[in-house]
Amino acid sequence: MKGLAMKLSLKWLFLPILLMSLLIFSLSYAQNKFRLKPDAKGKLCLNCHETLREKLKYPFVHTPVKGEECTECHNPHTASHGKLLDEDPKKVCLKCHEGIVPKNPKSIHKAVTEGGCVKCHDPHASKNNFVLLKPGNELCFDCHKNIGNVVAKAKFNHNPVEKGCINCHDPHASAKAKYLLKNDLVALCVSCHKTDQPSFVKQHMNYPVAKSNCSSCHDAHGSNRAGILFDNVHQPVANKMCTQCHEAFTSPDALKTKKLGFELCRGCHSSMMNETFNKNRIHWPLVDKVGCLNCHEPHASPQKKLLMGDMTTLCGKCHIDTVESQRKLAEKEKQENAGAKGSVIKGVMTHQPIQDGNCDACHSSHASDSDFLLKELSVIKLCATCHDWSKHTNHPMGEKVIDPRNKNITMQCLSCHISHGTGYRYMIPFPTVTDLCVQCHKQYKR
Repeated sequence: MKGLAMKLSLKWLFLPILLMSLLIFSLSYAQNKFRLKPDAKGKLCLNCHETLREKLKYPFVHTPVKGEECTECHNPHTASHGKLLDEDPKKVCLKCHEGIVPKNPKSIHKAVTEGGCVKCHDPHASKNNFVLLKPGNELCFDCHKNIGNVVAKAKFNHNPVEKGCINCHDPHASAKAKYLLKNDLVALCVSCHKTDQPSFVKQHMNYPVAKSNCSSCHDAHGSNRAGILFDNVHQPVANKMCTQCHEAFTSPDALKTKKLGFELCRGCHSSMMNETFNKNRIHWPLVDKVGCLNCHEPHASPQKKLLMGDMTTLCGKCHIDTVESQRKLAEKEKQENAGAKGSVIKGVMTHQPIQDGNCDACHSSHASDSDFLLKELSVIKLCATCHDWSKHTNHPMGEKVIDPRNKNITMQCLSCHISHGTGYRYMIPFPTVTDLCVQCHKQYKR
């Protein structure tokens, strides 16, 4: 029994030593998982990667690089990823910067979701803080060129923008608002603009706008109008005639409009309304409770006609199937053309007006006497505004030519072409022209 007790005592004595040894080995492996020699670190890497020597003289150096820990990101032997990265490029940065995206974010920078940290940061060293590739707004405007153009051309600039985009935006993700804003839009604005100041109250015609959406009138990035109002301003707003649409500022419901829907707009736009309601078909958003404000901003807009956005975005709110289909078709067409390696592929897959965001090239936005709110009663006449079909084909068309597939309709452009695309060239509903033609000319079917 004494021998057994001795064995058990020795076993429990060596167990802690064994566990401590394993812990030390694990820590040692974590710190030197490639079992490199003490001098086989950063300086050794620079013997081959000489171009990095000058870069490391920059004032901002990535912490692992500064510590000569190249293996924090790279495998010194072989890897499944480019540049011998030890992890998927989309994940390698998150090993250290895991808290960069908050839980349940309301918006995330596209570069972050795609794992494209190096689109903004240099992984080794930079002349700019946070190892950014370029300083401040210059970096942001590389991608956000449209905003950069607005800022560059604006006669009236917004001070925070001039100081830097990150005054209002978080560069990685926001837990509080869309568009990467650091806070709710109103809260963000009132942190600088004190709404109880007499000058603020006077500029806003004494209306209680402290909790209103500032971006319904103002362009936060700059404008050609005083007060950084959007370039296109509704006439009552420009004339400071708020009571034309709203109750008086002394009213308990000062921001309430005097009427709802299109009835509010009818007072000024009566001729357009009369013309619209005399048509056979009306665009349904016009006649619901929201009315004109489904598509138009009531105060100001960067778009002409006070539209809420560019036409692709605006129409896409309801007609997302058409917009998404055109996007996929454009990508398919691009890939097929690239695969042709210089040879010309005849026929297009996409309709150019849609690609250009000009839905109103074919459709009337308010009302029409034609199906699908087309601008012309005759499809042939409508298509002829862009296409000289007489040079395109000698196929019989018109009111006197009956479609043999359906005796109730006549032959016109849409008898063979689908205006929003099909996935086939020439926007026809079949893979080849022959497949299309034999639908009517059955005697030639093979």
